[in-house]
Amino acid sequence: MTELLFYHLQRRPIESVLPPILEKSLARGWRVVVQASSDERVDALDAHLWTYRDDGFLPHGTDRDGLAAEHPVVLTVRDHNPNGAVVRVLVERAPVPADAATYQRIVVMFDGEDDEAVAAARVTWREKKAEGFEVTYWQCDETGRWQKRG
Repeated sequence: MTELLFYHLQRRPIESVLPPILEKSLARGWRVVVQASSDERVDALDAHLWTYRDDGFLPHGTDRDGLAAEHPVVLTVRDHNPNGAVVRVLVERAPVPADAATYQRIVVMFDGEDDEAVAAARVTWREKKAEGFEVTYWQCDETGRWQKRG
């Protein structure tokens, strides 16, 4: 059963939330596809993942570099799974893929300051729950820790 985790970003931008999620996935031996809705966002995340830590980087690539199948994390705007990922992260309202049931986990990140993004996440929640997916809602508390709310 595919689990859909909805991350309500309120106090933290995606640049601070995405790397720890990717690190935890890689530590579990999972491959990940991150789907954004624009090439500009893919480029920004690509640059960020190389430099977000002074003492290391997160191994990744984009689906445009020709080596996507070899990367543990692939950034894309397309609805495909070029590296055989079991986790898919959706940012900037990227849609849940048609092959959603083939993933172990799908993480839907949405901007809590954007009313349209919140409304879209609610619609996706209802649709996927009605389709039988296991859905959970995560919100960051005052200390910066993610708390399961639903």
